[in-house]
Amino acid sequence: MKTGIIGLPQVGKTSLFRILTKTHLSEHAYANPREAHVGVAKVPDERLDRLAALYNPKKLTHASVEYVDVGAIGQEALKESAYIGHLRNVDALVHVVRAFEDQSIPHVGAIDPLRDIRNVEVDLMVSDLGQVEKRLERLEKDLKKMRTAELEKEFDLLKRAKMHLETERPLREMEIVAEDKKRIRGFMFLSEKPMLYVLNVNESTALGQDLQDAAAKYKVGELASRPNAAVAAICGKVEAELSEMSDADAAEFLSSYGLKESGLVRLIRSTYHLMGLISFFTAGEDECRAWTIPIHTRAVVAAGAIHSDLEKHFIRAETIRWDQLLEAGSEASARAKGTLRLEGKDYIVQDGDVMHIRHSG
Repeated sequence: MKTGIIGLPQVGKTSLFRILTKTHLSEHAYANPREAHVGVAKVPDERLDRLAALYNPKKLTHASVEYVDVGAIGQEALKESAYIGHLRNVDALVHVVRAFEDQSIPHVGAIDPLRDIRNVEVDLMVSDLGQVEKRLERLEKDLKKMRTAELEKEFDLLKRAKMHLETERPLREMEIVAEDKKRIRGFMFLSEKPMLYVLNVNESTALGQDLQDAAAKYKVGELASRPNAAVAAICGKVEAELSEMSDADAAEFLSSYGLKESGLVRLIRSTYHLMGLISFFTAGEDECRAWTIPIHTRAVVAAGAIHSDLEKHFIRAETIRWDQLLEAGSEASARAKGTLRLEGKDYIVQDGDVMHIRHSG
């Protein structure tokens, strides 16, 4: 599960990457502006923390998201094979957009997040359009030599993609059936990837309210209603200060701004949900752990996320909602109450389920 962080120059995306992943970049790392930086961020989950308080396990393992920070985006950068290769290999994109005023940090023109979003979106679509047109040219030649049903289906699909892009709509908004998704997957189109727009706003005494109002203020709220897209807001300056604090000091600092949690927590959570992912938990004295699976995953497949042998030898899954387990106080108590239940292989795992896999292996 990999997420690319993109943005125009001087928007705060590399600072965000450092805070998210707690990665310390050396001066050498900045020497090549096209070099990608990779780091991992823990997915905060209060449910897992509360389960750990119940079990007091030897080990606590949260889910994680891998972030890739690439150089400033633009049409020239997107012509470089190494640069575009990093972006093609991610599952989703986080576009950091400047919404803060700072005379010491240069910016071309007035601060206008919606304009910047549209400009970057066009660059992504132009890149995809070039790729589509090249493939269509090749398919036309191949179809003259030999017509097959598969080639014709790919040709029709890419013609539809070309028309869609020419109306200046990203491919993530194109309606597409599962069979065609498989057909198009190998192209790894940039405008097809789920997109989280992140507004980087000014620090203020009313930051909590400002973060809530940011999408409406900068007229980007409508983007959140589009397919495979979401909008979040953070204050990079405040997040940088928070990253240096203890948990107790951070909580007090957030409270002074009228906030219950940091923008980074919301951002990581938004990334997770945008990618169509949920967490289920395994809990015990050895380890409490969050496991990442796509939404609508069957129990037998979820067991495979833990270990392939569990999927192969799956019998049943002892299942309970995390809050029901906390309410019961123990698995034995939950079993006596009837809230701990047995589910078969076709059970659709729900976000927050606590599962113990029975198997014959």
